Amino acid sequence: MTHPLLDLAPLTAGHFAAVERRVASLLATEHDVVVMQGEALLPLEGCIRGGARPGSTALNVVTGPYGQTFGNWLRDSGVKVIDLSAPFNTAVATEEVERALATHPEIDFVSLVHAEAATGNTNPVAEIGEVVRAHGALFMLDAVASVAAEPLLPDAWGVDLCVIGGQKAMGGPAGVSAVSVSPYAWERLAANPRAPRRSYLSLLDWKERWIDGGRKALPHAPAQLEMLALEACLERIEADGLDAVMARHADAAAATRAGAAAASLQPFVREASAAAPVATTLRTPARVDATAVVAKALAADPSLPLVAGGGALAAEMIRVNHYGADANPDVVRASLAALGAAIGELRP
Repeated sequence: MTHPLLDLAPLTAGHFAAVERRVASLLATEHDVVVMQGEALLPLEGCIRGGARPGSTALNVVTGPYGQTFGNWLRDSGVKVIDLSAPFNTAVATEEVERALATHPEIDFVSLVHAEAATGNTNPVAEIGEVVRAHGALFMLDAVASVAAEPLLPDAWGVDLCVIGGQKAMGGPAGVSAVSVSPYAWERLAANPRAPRRSYLSLLDWKERWIDGGRKALPHAPAQLEMLALEACLERIEADGLDAVMARHADAAAATRAGAAAASLQPFVREASAAAPVATTLRTPARVDATAVVAKALAADPSLPLVAGGGALAAEMIRVNHYGADANPDVVRASLAALGAAIGELRP
């Protein structure tokens, strides 16, 4: 018995390369694009372990949990790490990055998350890219949450390694990701004796065995379902128009903040300009536990995209995810109504 999702023809090298070209078009990049066979943590770790050399110094901007993870990987790779931490309820200021680079001229690698979905903030990448480029450091950007939700122009912004994933605003699969790699990044990777080689983390393997070979023979068996799903969501974005997709996310974010204010819920990220368009984080009223609120709201409707904050924020922060299919006014209204009802029941 055949099954349309199981009995698939092999994914050819030409088909794989065509998907890469569509990703490059989405990013408006002329740099090489590598589509990797795993969730976005795969290329993120590969970029850090390949791009940051042992004994060098890296500036790691921390505005949420992913920035913390990057610092751990950098230290594990033998890199001296200068963490530039900003409160999770705001964006990092470009002036702080500029000051850190001036204070530590030895910095040659900078890591930054564009939009932190977990905390609901987004950072001014274009401005930061200017100061990083002037400094001469390699610039790595985690754009997993921001791609297709807000402007993302890695070439124009001086981003050397730009990692994306399909599972958020793109409305696609979690099991495949991509990274654009600038010529400077390839030089740095090749010059690093500790860069992963003959490894699933290795970008250099993809360059030597795939890109330099004219994209004729894949280095691994392709993940067919994930690649086809990625292609499908790229087709949908192209059909709708990237500007329209980003506008839906911006509208959902604005509606969530406005609706929360009407319900006397305070935004966790104070300034709207620093708020990510993929998720809005909210503070619960005093003595109302966020985890209990989310549990009660989801008990009424398990389909709502609501999550309590992680770690120390579990008791006070609620995240309303409005990305992909959930970037629409009906989901926003249903989410806020469920939160309001739950808070009303739990308020002392």
